[in-house]
Amino acid sequence: MIGSNAPHLNFQILLVSLSSEGVNAGMTPKDSYPISRRRFLAASSTMALAGSLAHAPHEAAEIPSTPKLALHGGEKAVKKSARLPLRWGEPERERLNAMLGQESLLYWKGPQTALLLDRFRKICPVKYAMNCSSGTAALHIAVAAAGIGPGDEVITAPITDIGTVIGVIYQQGVPVFADLGANTYNLDVRDVERRITPKTKAIIAVHLAGNPCDLAALKAVADRQKLVLIEDCAQAWGTNYQGQPIGTVGHIACFSLQNSKHVTCGDGGIVGANDERFGPLLQRFGDKGFDREKGGLFECFATNYRMSEPQAAVAAAQLDRLEGIVSKRARLGDLLTAQISGLAGLQPHRVASGDRCSYWFYMFRLQPSAFRCDRAEFVKALSAEGVPASAGYIPVPLHRNPVFLKHGFFNGRWPLRESGLTSMDYTKVECPEAEAILRTGIRVTIHEAMTEELILSVAEGIRKVARHYAA
Repeated sequence: MIGSNAPHLNFQILLVSLSSEGVNAGMTPKDSYPISRRRFLAASSTMALAGSLAHAPHEAAEIPSTPKLALHGGEKAVKKSARLPLRWGEPERERLNAMLGQESLLYWKGPQTALLLDRFRKICPVKYAMNCSSGTAALHIAVAAAGIGPGDEVITAPITDIGTVIGVIYQQGVPVFADLGANTYNLDVRDVERRITPKTKAIIAVHLAGNPCDLAALKAVADRQKLVLIEDCAQAWGTNYQGQPIGTVGHIACFSLQNSKHVTCGDGGIVGANDERFGPLLQRFGDKGFDREKGGLFECFATNYRMSEPQAAVAAAQLDRLEGIVSKRARLGDLLTAQISGLAGLQPHRVASGDRCSYWFYMFRLQPSAFRCDRAEFVKALSAEGVPASAGYIPVPLHRNPVFLKHGFFNGRWPLRESGLTSMDYTKVECPEAEAILRTGIRVTIHEAMTEELILSVAEGIRKVARHYAA
């Protein structure tokens, strides 16, 4: 509107300006007219110049824009990447060569198993320990040793691998899912308390991504309610809770040596305990119910979860590397948090003061209303910047998987529910914060081959994308 009337408006301003000039000089309005041709041309030239300046580009006055996204043709924030090299070599070869000279590869009294458990106790000081075939096996051994039986309820986290609850279900127990903390991604202690019933017998605390749960609070609840506290440390090798090694606060601790974990022998696990009620049971619940110390008859029923000596040899060699791996990851993860804290709309991974997180992965959350894009677009932009990021973690909380919604654990059936020993209906379980975490979380890869320089560039990529899409 203003542009179309500009010439007419400028002419009016010119006349008013010249008239005012005459009045201000002591002339009457009448004396100020007619305007001389010289004065008119001089004034009109001034107005023309002013008009041209008004329409000229104001490059110097413009606010600098954020750098162009790599997604749109700009320069990438992360110019280098880092891949994990082979995680085994001479130390593993040395242990395997020693193993090849043995007469037996059975775990019992095997030198590789003895060495593995000795090194494990330096990391997690427990009196009793049993190496086994997987982290899932370790958890099954733990719930069996804890005495979980038909209809017993075990409270745990809905964001975890199904291995956390397989043992519970096979013992004819009932997994009960409690909600999580918004940025720790671990059990919300208050929600755990709300879900305790007379049937509750245990809590499995999952230290997701190597971030310690609030163990003091969970242990207090367990002691008050006479429950067994089992720590799922599958992703938490080398993690510390308030200066204590993870796995030493709860009654039983379970670790995984699966291929993607901080240390590995391809697949394997270790379960440990200091509690005299459970510790002596670990070996027999991992070895078909047979007590190899006493011998004799089978006194309990269990499956075969033994680890062989070749696996133990590799795992023992790996444990010597653990501290270097975890200290590096902890430093890099904490650095990333420091770099992206305070960004509007972003919620960093929260680790409690005094804890050490081993960052099996790093996850931050988006506040959807703070951005002009959805999570998929945000992650796409991060990937274009070279940030090793992906959306979420698992597709849905555990209880939203078809096998839970159909209660079809045993060939499509759940005899426990059919017999009336539980009324659990997983279609009605609600864990709103867990659902929100999976909708808004963005996972970032962190590992020991990365450098601080690389993490700083990752943080810059996150800041760049966040500022570009800021609402």
